[in-house]
Amino acid sequence: MTEVRFYHLQRTSLEAALPKLLERTLARGQRALVMAGSNERVEALTAHLWTYDPNSFLPHGSKRDGRPERQPVWLTDQDENPNNATVLFLTDGAQSGAVSGFELCVEMLDGQDEAAVAAGRQRWAAYKEAGHSLVYYQQDENGRWQEKAKG
Repeated sequence: MTEVRFYHLQRTSLEAALPKLLERTLARGQRALVMAGSNERVEALTAHLWTYDPNSFLPHGSKRDGRPERQPVWLTDQDENPNNATVLFLTDGAQSGAVSGFELCVEMLDGQDEAAVAAGRQRWAAYKEAGHSLVYYQQDENGRWQEKAKG
């Protein structure tokens, strides 16, 4: 089954955390799919990934760029996998019916949004019932990720 990791963002924004997690994914030789809540959000994240660190390059693309098979990171608002990613990142409450097709699914939860946290709890229960391996990470006071639960 797929390993599902929940990252509960409390000290940093998605825009601060996502690039670092994507960098780690690429460093492991894996491809990533980032699913966002809307096309506007996809374009905002795409623009951010070009500028988040002037000393770094994170290759990525979206439907506007085309050629998903050439992109190690693909951003979309659709439940698809056109770049044959093995790691799925779900942001903005986006949900996928194809989680089982990935080695790893990363749920990014906005800790400032109680509705998003409550929805994340419901997805945790659904993933557990489906037999997925679960890990929950929460940020400590310094912004570092601490494993808090497994399921």
